Amino acid sequence: MDIKGIIVITLTLGGGLLHAAPPAEPRALLDQYCVDCHNQQLKTAGLMLDKADVSNIPANAEIWEKVIGKLRSGAMPPPGNPRPDKAEVASLRSYLEASLDKAAAAKLNPGRFILHRLNRTEYANSIRDLLSLDVDVSTLLPPDDESYGFDNIADVLGISPALLEQYVNASQKISRLAVGDMTIGPVAQTYRTRPDFSQDQQIEGLPLGTRGGLVVRHNFPLDGEYVLKVVLARNTVDVTRGLEEPHEIEILVDGASVFHATIGGKEDTDVVTKNPTEGRNMLEARLQVRTPIKAGPRSVGVTFVKKDDAEFDYILQPFLRTTLDPVNEAGLPHVENFIVAGPYSPTGPGETPSRKQIFSCHPTKAADELPCAKTILSTLARRAYRRPVTDADLQPVLAFYQEGRKTSFDAGIERALRLILSSPQFVFRFEHDPAGVATGSTYRISDVELASRISFFLWSSIPDDELLNAAIQGKLKDPATLDRQVKRMLADPRSESLVTDFASQWLFLRNLRSVSPDPQSFPDFDDNLRQSMRRETELFFGSIVHEDHNLLDLLNAD
Repeated sequence: MDIKGIIVITLTLGGGLLHAAPPAEPRALLDQYCVDCHNQQLKTAGLMLDKADVSNIPANAEIWEKVIGKLRSGAMPPPGNPRPDKAEVASLRSYLEASLDKAAAAKLNPGRFILHRLNRTEYANSIRDLLSLDVDVSTLLPPDDESYGFDNIADVLGISPALLEQYVNASQKISRLAVGDMTIGPVAQTYRTRPDFSQDQQIEGLPLGTRGGLVVRHNFPLDGEYVLKVVLARNTVDVTRGLEEPHEIEILVDGASVFHATIGGKEDTDVVTKNPTEGRNMLEARLQVRTPIKAGPRSVGVTFVKKDDAEFDYILQPFLRTTLDPVNEAGLPHVENFIVAGPYSPTGPGETPSRKQIFSCHPTKAADELPCAKTILSTLARRAYRRPVTDADLQPVLAFYQEGRKTSFDAGIERALRLILSSPQFVFRFEHDPAGVATGSTYRISDVELASRISFFLWSSIPDDELLNAAIQGKLKDPATLDRQVKRMLADPRSESLVTDFASQWLFLRNLRSVSPDPQSFPDFDDNLRQSMRRETELFFGSIVHEDHNLLDLLNAD
């Protein structure tokens, strides 16, 4: 079965059941080949088949599940014992499986959905899709607990007063950033490279003809001036590396150079060698620039101009890892940290993707402000709460808007958005039992609830408008519509979450960041290889999903 078919069946608990006719003599087969060992006297492996009722398989489902497992693997009867032919084994197994499946279908037990707090990944993705804003949620919320290697299991996603307060604080910071609050003060954010990150080749996302450095996606909150600062790597005795020869270094914003400098050479080497601290301070003062930058998410990078591809001549076969020797001060300079600080002298909120997403209307006079605010906030609440909103939902949101409106229209929207992002309707996922349903009975969940299940499974995020509209119209009950929506969502870039979130936890790829083999035994292992190992596995799993390959390829691929 292909991956998309399995996803649809998983979501709907549907699919047809196989029905097989009972083998001619199931009891005779068991008596001939099994009960010599599995009987009331010997009780081999705790399995007693001599008295088991083959006419009522569901009554002893646990026993027959064990039998099916052994028949599937061909482990029984054991080697050397008489064995039935393959047709008889297949007939008996099909009969047992069909009997159990039929009983299960007659009394479905899909389990009960319990209160589910959005974990950090789901929260960040939801903010991204709701507000067109990428946030570093690790700076806002603590790590989530895990169960069986996964951090999205509702049982362990607990809540506490302290955690609730952090969600409230996060909503305030995110709302101010999304709206473009002019009172945002300057802050510094540091991006670091790992100590074992080799920087002798071009980094993806930086121009050809460069080497090393790093590139990041940074969100500039306001139009204004920002300080971009480079800190070079030092060895264990605090001497900056790689200054024997001159090297050109550049800082780029959205691919355009905003700073260029030359470091290294005899003068810099003499200063650094005589007084490492003075040399470090001298270089840091030279390797920074204050420049105006427009608000919004931008690609910011720092890199070196690559001179040539010639190998060093002081070693016959250089190691791939360029930071293997922690004492060596020769070689190539490396970027250790890159700091973005600001805004300074802000001039306005700018035209950011977040503001375009939020402000669907712009009132020109006071009489238009409240209707516009209702339009904006009802749209945001509908997406955030993942369902149609009522007047009762909007009343507290509009009350917060009115309070903030005393300052400005934007401030009113920001204050109302803060309430939406801290609301239990956004932070938690929950499903309501239909009226009149008996305790313990099963029922079909609503289309709106199914939409959230699909989106958080495939995207780890909120439903988009197309899925939510289909759910509100009751169209997800139609298998063809459900299948079409699932395929559409798998083709969407947001389904990469299946790879980066689910597969990374399932295959323990997140643990790679803490793997550091002995450098004496594996001198070529560096962070470049670590990242490549993870990315290779992600691309492989992604090809299974996006190219609709057989799931068995996960087991037998090269």
